Amino acid sequence: MFVGRERELKALKDVYDKKDFGMTIIYGRRRVGKSTLIKEFIKGKNVIFYTATKVGAERNLELFSKQVLDVLDPAMSSATFSSIESVFDIITNKTPDDHKTILVIDELPYWAEKDEALLSVLQKYIDTQWPHKNMMIILCGSALSFMEKEVLSKKSPIFGRRDSQIKLEAFNYRDSALFVPEYSAEEKAICYGVTGGVAKYLSLFDAGKSLDENIIRLFFNVDGYLFDETRNLLIQEFSDVTLVNNIIEQVASGENALNNIASKVHEKDTTVLYSLEKLIAVGLVEKKNCITEEKNKKKTQYVLKDHMFKFWYQFIPKAISVIEMGQGDSYYKKVVKPQIHSYMGSVFEEMCRYYTLEKGIQGAYGSFLTQTGTWWGVEQIIDDEGRKYTQSADIDVVGISSVDKTAVIGECKFKNEKIDKEIYETLLRRSKLLSGNYHVICFLLFSLNGFTKWFEKENIQNIVKITVEDLYL
Repeated sequence: MFVGRERELKALKDVYDKKDFGMTIIYGRRRVGKSTLIKEFIKGKNVIFYTATKVGAERNLELFSKQVLDVLDPAMSSATFSSIESVFDIITNKTPDDHKTILVIDELPYWAEKDEALLSVLQKYIDTQWPHKNMMIILCGSALSFMEKEVLSKKSPIFGRRDSQIKLEAFNYRDSALFVPEYSAEEKAICYGVTGGVAKYLSLFDAGKSLDENIIRLFFNVDGYLFDETRNLLIQEFSDVTLVNNIIEQVASGENALNNIASKVHEKDTTVLYSLEKLIAVGLVEKKNCITEEKNKKKTQYVLKDHMFKFWYQFIPKAISVIEMGQGDSYYKKVVKPQIHSYMGSVFEEMCRYYTLEKGIQGAYGSFLTQTGTWWGVEQIIDDEGRKYTQSADIDVVGISSVDKTAVIGECKFKNEKIDKEIYETLLRRSKLLSGNYHVICFLLFSLNGFTKWFEKENIQNIVKITVEDLYL
């Protein structure tokens, strides 16, 4: 089943429809659905599709040339070539002029890393042989750092030759729900929370089975696809898996400052920072800043961006022995399921920030929002006896408008309890902690289980109450 990706398909179609030569570069983390997107786009079209592998330059050339000949000149399919130029010459001479031919090279880094001349030769043909050819090239890769530094950057031989580039991201929470249309809003949210919107993981959910059955089958069985997925991905991306694994464990447990992480893993700050930057590059970790103080380096946090990794590291390491004994089902029911709402807290906040920005762009809160994020700091409290003390404070959702310097703020609760007046009063108090550059004009309350009758009685005008069901409308 293919769902979503309308913008990406349109971007590809725009390049395909242009006269003469066109090129698109697609990149994104593994399992996000790049190849599936390309295969959907090329349906019914004249295509040469080659997926590079880690077999060295000569073998990739051999396999690529065979793929080219199978499409353009099957009678020569047994021929061999000593250079990529010879194969590109075949493409130049054999591609028809009366209809568009698409050349796809998937997993480009596997080949280009072993053949330093590949991109330079490609650039030569784009500049000299193919400008007026009725063809389109799609270059695709999962190695984000290679694609950004060697293919898209100014130092790349093919820099400036592309017509478009697509960095394919995981599905947002709403598109993720298209994979499980019969689930309740709460179940759709949890499905997103354990897959992170990654296309491959979503496609493994059997919409005919319950949410619990799918999670148990995929995570809590030794033969489940996601039981060993984190290790598989780290092995593909990192040489020192042990260090990276230790760093992720600390971030997943709540350590989000560089010096604290380094102390916990017993490494130098510089060593940990290097690994964190690589984890950011591959889309597993993100560096968060306090939204109104983005230049304040002291207010920087490292958090897991990938929700599947977050779920895995919170629950699987402690359960491996139990799962290997075939009791993963019991572990999930007794240990994991009672904690699902707590786990979903940060995921739900991210969903609510997305929703807030989407609605804010449409002017739903009386302001054109341009950015959403979180705020954290400290607040001074005076107790009933007049004593002052300081405590940490945070605001889950902060939407700001750089246009009119207004803000909306929100609190998110993915719990069975209804939101009561105390939550609103806390949010109201903390609104005064925001930078004076922004005037708070609206309060958003996001709830899994609704709101108490206090809100009906008070009828406060500047509150917007939003349920999980509302997020999917």
